[in-house]
Amino acid sequence: MAYTIGMFFRFRLSCLAALAALSGAVVAQEAGLGEYRAVSGVSGTLSATGSDTVANLTTLWAEEFRRVYPNVNIQIQATGSSAAPTALTETTASIGLMSRVMRRAEIASFTARYGYPPTPVPVALDALAILVHRDNPLPDISRGEIDAVFSATLRCGAAARVENWRELGLSGHWAGRRVSAFGRNSASGTYGFFKEAALCRGDFHAGVGELSGSGALVHAIGSTLDGIGYSSIAFRTPSVRIVPVRWRRDGVDYSALPAEATSGAYPFTRQLYFYVNQPPGGALPPLEGEFIRMVLSRGGQQIVSRSGYIPLSAALAAESLAAAQGRGRQ
Repeated sequence: MAYTIGMFFRFRLSCLAALAALSGAVVAQEAGLGEYRAVSGVSGTLSATGSDTVANLTTLWAEEFRRVYPNVNIQIQATGSSAAPTALTETTASIGLMSRVMRRAEIASFTARYGYPPTPVPVALDALAILVHRDNPLPDISRGEIDAVFSATLRCGAAARVENWRELGLSGHWAGRRVSAFGRNSASGTYGFFKEAALCRGDFHAGVGELSGSGALVHAIGSTLDGIGYSSIAFRTPSVRIVPVRWRRDGVDYSALPAEATSGAYPFTRQLYFYVNQPPGGALPPLEGEFIRMVLSRGGQQIVSRSGYIPLSAALAAESLAAAQGRGRQ
């Protein structure tokens, strides 16, 4: 099927409508959250290491926290989700920043040292967007086509790899252009999540250009006319365009945008986590505990939405706070 300019602009209008719908959903989610109130006795240095997606948010939370507690020092290192379990286990970080859940081996290593597992604290929601250069007219892409663009293993059902834009339905001068695929490196939680959710747990093909950071990835797509890649919606820039994803869920066909993540209509939605060393029945140190309490407050989740991520519902924020306070353990 050859896509027309009219179809392209209709899809752009649908993008704007979906973003407006997300804005309404965000306001509704924030409404049930409590305000943060400062306490006395909070001081010291807090260190956080891991996912650059979560580090991006944590930097903004840290600015707000230091406004409330000027004498607190917060150090943040964006080294990829894979660095967080080791940093938390070896106490080089008090909070592990992860854009995926910890793997069994990572949990086992921590548990072997402390006798109990690390505590995951969901702090926000995120959606991975499929991005192309802003001048690319591709109106949507199926999950099978995504796998065919990025994967060597084709576990999602595609018959062959996609190597040029004609195979994705584009015509005219696009038909002969090769697809330039970009992704994250293996230290990234985004890389791991995309492998599982978009490649049906398959492997990337060798031609996918690997970038160490989300900002660098989006810049590469925006600088390459033939570029396509994936990133957290929070890293989107005017140089790229989000492509709706066609997929089927519970017998219903969707052509969905990341903005529809809160309704369950978008397939690449994930939780973002703080992992902490929380002994069973014990309390976190005041600094870590209050920082998490601020993150899960109305003000903290407003920072989430202003940054382009998706805030937690009041119910999920309450569950996360209970976990951080040791009340969520069985």
